[in-house]
Amino acid sequence: MICLKLHAPSSFTVQYFAVRLGFMKSEGFLPVVTDVETTLFVMQLKTKEFESLFTDGLNGIAELFAKHRFELRIAGGAVRDLLSGKRPEDVDFATTATPDEMKSIFQAAGVRMISNKGEKHGTITARLHNENFEVTTLRVDLQTDGRHAEVEFTTDWQKDAERRDLTINSMFLGLDGTLYDYFNGYEDLQNRKVRFVGSAAKRIQEDYLRILRYFRFYGRVAVQPGEHDPDALQAIQDNASGLATISGERIWVELKKMLVGSHADHLVELMYELDLAQYMGLPLDGNVEEVKRVWQLARTWSPKPMTILSGLFRSCDDVEKLDLRLKISKEEKNMGLFLVKYRRDLVNAPDELDALRPYKDFIIDSRELDAQAKVCELLKYQGEEQLLEEMRNWCVPRFPVSGHDLRKMGINSGKEIGSQLQSLRDMWKRSRYRMTREELLSHVSRL
Repeated sequence: MICLKLHAPSSFTVQYFAVRLGFMKSEGFLPVVTDVETTLFVMQLKTKEFESLFTDGLNGIAELFAKHRFELRIAGGAVRDLLSGKRPEDVDFATTATPDEMKSIFQAAGVRMISNKGEKHGTITARLHNENFEVTTLRVDLQTDGRHAEVEFTTDWQKDAERRDLTINSMFLGLDGTLYDYFNGYEDLQNRKVRFVGSAAKRIQEDYLRILRYFRFYGRVAVQPGEHDPDALQAIQDNASGLATISGERIWVELKKMLVGSHADHLVELMYELDLAQYMGLPLDGNVEEVKRVWQLARTWSPKPMTILSGLFRSCDDVEKLDLRLKISKEEKNMGLFLVKYRRDLVNAPDELDALRPYKDFIIDSRELDAQAKVCELLKYQGEEQLLEEMRNWCVPRFPVSGHDLRKMGINSGKEIGSQLQSLRDMWKRSRYRMTREELLSHVSRL
């Protein structure tokens, strides 16, 4: 008999069960001998967030699996979110059915399946009632190389949980609300702890990206910045070089999520202390103190990941090198280059009557569609809360004169038209964008 000692949060309606493993054989629960200490914890979850998942589509999928006597449970991050009182944006499912068995079930029922690349790892995506349901067969990793895994399908829920990265991501939730937790994930979630399943070093060596997933989830779960599992940090430091084998795109996905989570300032500093930067494309002499300053100033204003990360860069070359390693988007690269170039220049060109004027003039002169958005990120970087609010509410005025207006006045030289337009634009800016088309054109003959 397993004793259950955890306490449920007051917002949940739960029922606890003592579980005898010997009674679970028909459900796929078989005692196994592993190097991971396991205790099955079971509870019943009934919340409005959980109940809201049961659409016509999910009910239809659930009926099919039940009819063919295969178990279907919610898996991974969706369970973590539901236990935290959140409705998950994405819900993944796990099952004892193999991919071939799932395809047979769906084909017989006339359920459409969406082609994807995950079938060799056990994932089938079914579409029912205009919803997609991604269902993955329980599996074990037979062999890994730090990036990819050779898998074998199983009906053992514990074995599947054992291969997952963090305890808080290794739980399953039955469609009746029963939580199945083998590695104290629920307790860790309640205590806001982030731990690897079993051996931290082994989990990391199976997929080195888990180093960054640790940081990302620490930012989502932990209350305090420095309450790490010492074994986890040691394993991360010992295996830091493994990140060199991970694609830049995968690194960037995790890094972006970490940068906009809690404790990003602490986590960036920790990555440097653990010697991760050199394997991620980050500058070796990154300005960590500047990142910490920017994050403290901007964190409540929903900054873009690049806004925070730009604090590390000492020059535009650092942005270029990051792009070479992480393959960031053109928009993200341009944002980084913009912030590095203008984070000091615009703030050092104040106007006593209008503090926003240097920023406004930049937007007017740039004529780029995203110039105002870039300036808003710059103001977040600089910690200018009041100016940020004003900029968000500022409607960019349209320069009222065009080359067509000048041609109608008899000016036909392209060079002359360009010169006249620039002079009129400067005049319009000095008027704080108040001069009308007629007022501006009245000055053409005097220019």
